[in-house]
Amino acid sequence: MSTDLDVAELIAATEDEILRVVRDRDPSTQGVYRMVRYHLGLDGSGAAAGKRIRPLLGLLAYASIAGDYERALPGAAAVELGHNFSLVHDDIEDGDRERRHRPTVWALHGIPQAINAGDTLFTLSRIALHRLTDLGFPDAKVLRLVRLYDETCLRLCEGQYIDIWTSEHDDAMSVDLYFDMIGRKTAALIAAAIEAGALLATDDDEVIARYRAFGWALGLAFQLNDDLLGIWGEERATGKEPTDLARHKKTLPVIYAFEHAGPEDRSRLAALYATESPDRGEIAEAVGILERTGARDYTRDAAQRYRDEAPSGEAGLVPEPHRVTGEPPADDRSGSNRPAPRSIGVPAAPNGRRAVACRSLGVAAAPASA
Repeated sequence: MSTDLDVAELIAATEDEILRVVRDRDPSTQGVYRMVRYHLGLDGSGAAAGKRIRPLLGLLAYASIAGDYERALPGAAAVELGHNFSLVHDDIEDGDRERRHRPTVWALHGIPQAINAGDTLFTLSRIALHRLTDLGFPDAKVLRLVRLYDETCLRLCEGQYIDIWTSEHDDAMSVDLYFDMIGRKTAALIAAAIEAGALLATDDDEVIARYRAFGWALGLAFQLNDDLLGIWGEERATGKEPTDLARHKKTLPVIYAFEHAGPEDRSRLAALYATESPDRGEIAEAVGILERTGARDYTRDAAQRYRDEAPSGEAGLVPEPHRVTGEPPADDRSGSNRPAPRSIGVPAAPNGRRAVACRSLGVAAAPASA
């Protein structure tokens, strides 16, 4: 029988759990918690926050097996806090002064305080997991989840190292290395969020492994779709002008084009990327090179492939919808509001278990018009 879960309810419950963790401790340290809540969009200002897609996926994974979501809230809070510690540090490392249409923490408070706020978020993400013991989860299960969390955070740091190192060295990034990087930076956390939900709900290692495999493929599809939107996304749909080329970001379409373009196009693309502030005509010229080399089609096909490889019907999960309704949350990309589905289907897993459905999460390959 179908059960309805409301997206807004899941987000509100997650944010309440986060606020439980990021509350002020004492008057002398209120400032750091204000920074944390500001970055999270939980400072009461009504500013745009992130999608909360990672905790949502974890809660859906748990609910698809256990039938409810409440006991998984500490894990969902930990995932979101961990994701956001990396964003605070990313903003510093990338020199980004704005996130979601507001000044970043470092732009407001300076680099030292922002580093400390990011470290605080990381520590709070671990503290969030402590409440799982209070909710009656066995110590062995909580320890296994902590281990998963720590290994995932290490993958994030490794992926960021690759990202920074390749940005500092010409011609260092290849298509293969890019997939390695986004596996660590994006897919690892999405896979871990889904695995965590399954881990809390069942002791069946086969089922847990299927959920993780689903999350890994979903995470790669999510990032590749983001790469497409960063170049070909329509402003009226995404809420922001695509700026990846103007910002000289080397996402998959660009890397593929550098590897597969002819000498003339490769030389011209390099020259355009060396232009400090390319105008619209130069950006359009770069887009034309990407399209001539097949970079757009290659990226779209790869996103489609990873979406289709996510364990659903192909891996023995029977598509029997379990609906999640409500308004889609705001996007993580600088406060944009990328269209997302108003319902999320969760196909049934073997023995009555259910798994989160890939196609319904808005991370499929970008449409031809993207």
